[in-house]
Amino acid sequence: MPRIGLVGLGFMAATHLKAFREVDGAEIVALCNPSGNRLDGDFSDVAGNVGDNEPIKLEPGSFKGFTSYKEMLLDPEIDAIDICSPTFAHREHAVLALNAGKHVLCEKPLARNVRDAKQILDAAEKSGKIMMPAMCLRFWPEWAWLKKTIDEGSYGKVLSASFRRVAEAPAWGQQNFLDGPRSGGALFDLHIHDTDFVQFCFGRPSAVQSTGYTKVSGAIDHVVTQYHVNCGAMVFAEGAWSFAKGFGFNMAYTVNFENATVEYDLSRGDECLRVCEAGKEPEHRKIDGPDGYVGELRHFVESIQNGTQPSVVTSKCACTSVEICEAEELSVSNGPSAVGQLVFL
Repeated sequence: MPRIGLVGLGFMAATHLKAFREVDGAEIVALCNPSGNRLDGDFSDVAGNVGDNEPIKLEPGSFKGFTSYKEMLLDPEIDAIDICSPTFAHREHAVLALNAGKHVLCEKPLARNVRDAKQILDAAEKSGKIMMPAMCLRFWPEWAWLKKTIDEGSYGKVLSASFRRVAEAPAWGQQNFLDGPRSGGALFDLHIHDTDFVQFCFGRPSAVQSTGYTKVSGAIDHVVTQYHVNCGAMVFAEGAWSFAKGFGFNMAYTVNFENATVEYDLSRGDECLRVCEAGKEPEHRKIDGPDGYVGELRHFVESIQNGTQPSVVTSKCACTSVEICEAEELSVSNGPSAVGQLVFL
């Protein structure tokens, strides 16, 4: 049974702890936070933009608490590290853990830039340990269904696809999220979900063309991108956390195939997924399965147990997603008519 230590004890750590309840074969044995906050295992004050914000309280005595990350890595009773720290710390935390012989799950983005992401890839290759980026959207039931539908050609080829992930500014972790140079703004922290899913479905784009602006973080807080993909489909994604307080959070997609249009909108609740197939009445679909966090954690634990690198998402894919976001950032900085050309890894 993999014994796991978490570093970074904010909203995402609380989200992972809740999801781990539904993952067999793993045990949370350590928490690490340099500030000392929440080392008692009480996450009841944590809030975020997804989930039901159910208070999380770990059983006292069931885990160790560390303020020193390096000290935690010396513990032989810890097999794997779940990195939920701020983006700017991902490279250091991942490389140190891999060099210490620990398996690693790292929250998105893998790193703030491609240079740092490649250092993680190099450390993972040298260590021989499991290294998995936490790209939860690849495991989200309605997105996994869409990927399968595209791959199988269930409704013919894709003509166009648009993805949308928009929110008000984060009300938590503002010292990190709203420090654009360190977090990358909405482009790297939120929009990267859809950038990654675009390459998951359509492959690495040859180019991107983006527009965007800065509002709250000093980095790009609202971006709209067209991805030039090999299959010839029109593919777009929008990401923002610049909307007015009270807007909340929404994620959506619309994909037009030769023989059907499928649409997902989180704001529609139980009827979030709708399929309009040629010659048939539109229908709402219910896709069974655990949420994306449970799915990704199960995949991580199973990879450790099987001694094989993750298959659904790889470190190289996550590095490519960072590269694409850097190209989007460049495209915005060059003006709305500029095209950020991608560089081969």
